[in-house]
Amino acid sequence: MQEQHENNRPSRRYFLKTAGAGAAAIAGFSAFSPSCNPASISSAEYEKFFGQGDTILFQGDSITDAHRDRKNGQFNHPAALGDGYAMLTASELLGKLPGKALTIYNRGISGNKVYQLDERWQQDCIDLEPDVLSILIGVNDYWHMRQGRYDGTAGTYAKDFRSLLKRTRAALPDVRLVICQPFILTETSAVDASWVEPFRAYQESAATIAAEFGATWVPFQEAFDNALSLAPATYWAADGVHPSMAGAQLMANTWLNALK
Repeated sequence: MQEQHENNRPSRRYFLKTAGAGAAAIAGFSAFSPSCNPASISSAEYEKFFGQGDTILFQGDSITDAHRDRKNGQFNHPAALGDGYAMLTASELLGKLPGKALTIYNRGISGNKVYQLDERWQQDCIDLEPDVLSILIGVNDYWHMRQGRYDGTAGTYAKDFRSLLKRTRAALPDVRLVICQPFILTETSAVDASWVEPFRAYQESAATIAAEFGATWVPFQEAFDNALSLAPATYWAADGVHPSMAGAQLMANTWLNALK
C-alpha cells in the first residue's frame, strides 16, 4: 500500500524509497544479465533473424494489447503498437535495422484465450501475411477457468494451440514462429502461490508446442523469476499478470535476447 499525503498523492518518502529501489533494480539487472540488455545485442545479430521487408506480427491478450488503439490498424505506429513490450521491441528493431524496411503490427486483444485468437485469425493474422509471428497466450485460459468464466482446461489449451499453429503453417508455410512463455508472479494483487502448480501445465504445453513447431522460445517466466532478486514481484507486475513499465522493458529485452 502506498503512503499517501492528504491530497492523495504518494508521499515524498514513498517516492524516494521506490525511486531508489528502481535505480537499484536497473543497475542490478544490468550487472545480473547484460545479455538481456538490447544495447548489448548488435544489429548484425538481428540481421540474422530478419529479412528485407519482413512483416512482424505480435499476437496475444492484454499483455500484448497494452492499451493499443484498436481503431488504428497501421504498422510501425506508436498508438497502434500500444504501450507494452510489443512497442518497446518494435522500437528497438526499427532503430537498429532502418535499412530492413520492417513492417510491425500488434493485434493483441485484452481477455483473449486461444480459441478467440482462432476466431479472428484470418483477418488478424493470415491476411497480414507475417514473416515473423510472435504469440503470447495462456494466462486467460487458466485465469478465466479459475474464475468460473470459462470451462477450458490445460488440455483444451494445448489442443487449441496446436490446431491454431497447424492452421497457420498451412496458410503461411514459411512463417517464422516465436512462442512466448505465459508467466505469472505470485505475492501480487491477483496471483498467489495456489496458481503455480496448475499454471505450470499451461507453461509446459506452450514449451512443448514451441519445440514441435520449431519456434523460437521466449522464456518470460525465467526472466521474471531472475528479476525477483532485484526487486519484488509488484515492481514488475502489480497484479502478477500485467507488467509495469519495468516489466514491459524486461519482456522486450527477453524477447530480443531470444533471437540470438
